[in-house]
Amino acid sequence: MTLVSRSAEDKGAKRSGFFERMKQALRATKENLVDRIEGVLSGRTAIDENLLEELEGVLLGADLGVRATSQVMSFIKEQKKKQLLTTAEEVRAAIRRQLIAILKPTQKAEQQSTSVPLLVWMVVGVNGTGKTTTVGKLAARCAQEGKRALICAADTFRPAAIEQLTVWAERSGAELIKSRIGADASAVLHDALAAAEARGCDIVIVDTAGRLHTRTNLMAELEKMRRVAGRIIPGAPHEVLLILDATTGQNGLQQAREFLKATGVTGLIVTKLDGTAKGGVLFGIAQELNIPVRYIGIGESLEDLLEFSPESFVESLFSESR
Repeated sequence: MTLVSRSAEDKGAKRSGFFERMKQALRATKENLVDRIEGVLSGRTAIDENLLEELEGVLLGADLGVRATSQVMSFIKEQKKKQLLTTAEEVRAAIRRQLIAILKPTQKAEQQSTSVPLLVWMVVGVNGTGKTTTVGKLAARCAQEGKRALICAADTFRPAAIEQLTVWAERSGAELIKSRIGADASAVLHDALAAAEARGCDIVIVDTAGRLHTRTNLMAELEKMRRVAGRIIPGAPHEVLLILDATTGQNGLQQAREFLKATGVTGLIVTKLDGTAKGGVLFGIAQELNIPVRYIGIGESLEDLLEFSPESFVESLFSESR
């Protein structure tokens, strides 16, 4: 009984710490979204057209995007018409429910069947999004979960990327396959997958070179890497994870569209949420593209790469709101 109780306490403390870290990281987004919603609703006794217009402006200004904003506002107007929303508290609760509803349908299960002997995750994105650091954190998480991870340093353009991954591999206990600067990325991937199979690894995480979605030759290179992976490991890559920098706001949505076309993105990792008021972009991306958010980055340390939960994300924004 003591062991069970202590385990439950540890899990509760972990959840509490997780929630507090997220609340702190999302403070700027909360101020830009929820606090402004509170400002509109505060002291209002009537749910009239002026209030609805102000709410719509707040949602658009918080980078939700047109479609996500339209969904929230359409629901509120419909409920108001049915006389189901008559107080500010009811409007606040309706907005919260709708924001969760926008995010939840996209959270499809990760393609990690236990029948797959070797998982392959490709990590893609533009330069400056925190891609290479995130690869290192993912490898460290896998190692903590008891998985034998191998990092493929397929960003052969930047010496700094290989140096970063060497440090992360040492810290996490993950293995690393790298090559010379300027080597063919698909050849490095081929070697990494062969090594992973030979060594009995559970997962290969591939760091690809940062690229603008407008560079067709580099996007073609990603497609070649997908083909190489699929020839060696049936069904690979099992995840194509796009790293988006939350500070770019709606520009991140356009990046996601182009990468989705070119590389078949299966999931998102949104970084730098602790340094921006534009976290509302997650709702716009979910509504427009139906791509699940797998993880969010809320800081520089290993513990600041969190598995994404729609409920936790929205509740952390609305916590302490009355």
